[in-house]
Amino acid sequence: MDISKLNELDFNNAGSWPIAAKIGTLLLVAAAVAGGVLYFDTQDQIQALETLQRDEIKLKAEFQRKQKKAANLEALRRQLAEMEEILQGLLRQLPKSTDMDDLIVDVSQTGLASGLESDTFDPQGEVKKEFYVEVPIKIKVTGKYHEFGNFVSGLAVLPRIVTIHDIVIKGQKEAKKTGDDLTMSAIAKTYRYVEDE
Repeated sequence: MDISKLNELDFNNAGSWPIAAKIGTLLLVAAAVAGGVLYFDTQDQIQALETLQRDEIKLKAEFQRKQKKAANLEALRRQLAEMEEILQGLLRQLPKSTDMDDLIVDVSQTGLASGLESDTFDPQGEVKKEFYVEVPIKIKVTGKYHEFGNFVSGLAVLPRIVTIHDIVIKGQKEAKKTGDDLTMSAIAKTYRYVEDE
């Protein structure tokens, strides 16, 4: 078939075309239909594939993270046992309710032993937390700067936990006080373990 005769083909009378033109047209239409089906059907599959590939990367990273944890499981269990042992030791340092009076006396005695003059020693109400109770004590003492240091050091070596908060140190304004006397106001907090009911 001559290519110049393609212009003479009548689309309204396709049955009279030469066989080569019919086969060529049929192949073009089949290719167009196959291309359209392939494009529209495959497009969704390509997007689904890309989504699955992104998910695969995330899952591989999560798998590697969990695999590292699993590999360290025994070490983590040992560490947990050590932490529980430390926690039990710390909880033993928290007094039971019957020990609180003795502990408050210990805090007061530590102040006196440090050479401080106690102006205020006022235990406040208990503050309940998750598994312990805070017992704040407002204190106001008068003395020298190094005596304050001795007091805080003395609290640190008590067999029970005592912390100092909101420390304010001021110079004396009263005329009867002489020298380098200072006043320290603070809140000492002791803690009591709340046993399970």
